[in-house]
Amino acid sequence: MLRTNSLAFRIVAFAAGWSILGLIGGSLALSSVFRRSVETGFDNRLSGDIEGVITVAELDCAGTLTMPEPLIASRFMNAFSGSYWQIVSLEQVDGRPVQLMRSFSLRDVTLKLGDWSQPQGVRMGFADGPNDQNLRFVERVVTFPPADAEEGRPACIGGKSFRIAVAGDLRSVEADVDAFDKTLIWSALILGAGLLIAMILQVRWGLAPLDKVSASLAAIREGRADKLEGKFPAEIEPLAEELNALVAHNAEVVARARTHVGNLAHFLKTPLSVLANEVQGQTGSLAETVGRQVQVMRRQVDHYLARARTAASAKVIGARTEVAPVIADLTRALAKIYARRGIRIEKVCPDGLVFRGDRADFEEMVGNLLDNACKWADEEVNVTVAAGGTARRLTVVVADDGPGLTDEQAKRVVERGERLDESKPGSGLGLSIVKEIAELYGGTMAFGRSEAGGLSVTLDLPAVAG
Repeated sequence: MLRTNSLAFRIVAFAAGWSILGLIGGSLALSSVFRRSVETGFDNRLSGDIEGVITVAELDCAGTLTMPEPLIASRFMNAFSGSYWQIVSLEQVDGRPVQLMRSFSLRDVTLKLGDWSQPQGVRMGFADGPNDQNLRFVERVVTFPPADAEEGRPACIGGKSFRIAVAGDLRSVEADVDAFDKTLIWSALILGAGLLIAMILQVRWGLAPLDKVSASLAAIREGRADKLEGKFPAEIEPLAEELNALVAHNAEVVARARTHVGNLAHFLKTPLSVLANEVQGQTGSLAETVGRQVQVMRRQVDHYLARARTAASAKVIGARTEVAPVIADLTRALAKIYARRGIRIEKVCPDGLVFRGDRADFEEMVGNLLDNACKWADEEVNVTVAAGGTARRLTVVVADDGPGLTDEQAKRVVERGERLDESKPGSGLGLSIVKEIAELYGGTMAFGRSEAGGLSVTLDLPAVAG
């Protein structure tokens, strides 16, 4: 289906509008031309019929018009057939014509054609006929010489003038025009539908390279490709080249940012390590203050450097990470680290799940959660990875059987980065960093209670659709 805000819809709608106007205009013009042609043919037939009547009519010596060879066409013989002829003398007695002749089809009906007596004139018009027929007629005034005038017989009466008319029912014309119009309408509809289908196919075929560009960009964003590949039409090729250049520039900028962040981390941590070593073993209020502030600076440097690195990598186009290998590596490493405490790490992670982001960031998030769970667990830690509510999301659940956290404690740990137990190793920023990394990727982190009564942390993260 074409969406109303798409280029395809605009092109098809514009072309369809003009096509409809063209079909309507052309159909009206053809119908008008056909009507004129049928009417002209009808008039020509009437003119031929009147010539036939004039040809067979003769005036005898007594001044009576006769038809020695009467018209025997069936249309003039059938009663009220719609084809009629009528002859009326111009001479009148008591307001009535001296002679009146008409076709058998008229029976005893006389056509009311009005008064007219122009010599040698021809007129055409419309009149009412029997049975409410709408008639088209042709009428002429003809003067007939007597039959024996050429023989010089003085007993013969001189020539007389008569009004001769032939009429035809216009229903035959309207029937022909209606039949033609119906055929024309169906033809226009079929042609219009064919044109519309052809336009849609043409537009879809013409805009297909844009779909290819869209699919290629999706592949780049999901990490299945690193540039637009394939041949494109001349109009789209510059766009593809610019997009490839933009992708390459983005990767270059991110790589440069990561390098700068790494250099900054090195330059900051080295002086802090020197200061920490200098005050180690020293006594006094100054040494205690310096040691405490160095520790705070270390935590803040770790926090903001991790945030800066993640902010850069989260915007990388095409970053993707296979989840199962990362989970396997993390659980294997942490199982060895906490083997002395007898911590078991159970994992459920189907193959094929892909995180849409940097591998180091995914390791940072899941690694912090697993490490935190192992620190507080009594015996067991569980990590479960599954597809989310849609094909483009995944959830990671890390649960332990430790003491867990209250809502207030979770808020203090995440928002303020506080350490609830100084006896446990670490900076206390793990959960806070996890939350910030997840949010930079458009994800969320939620706390809950595990089935064993400990802490359960759920990450909702973007995924690459399979």
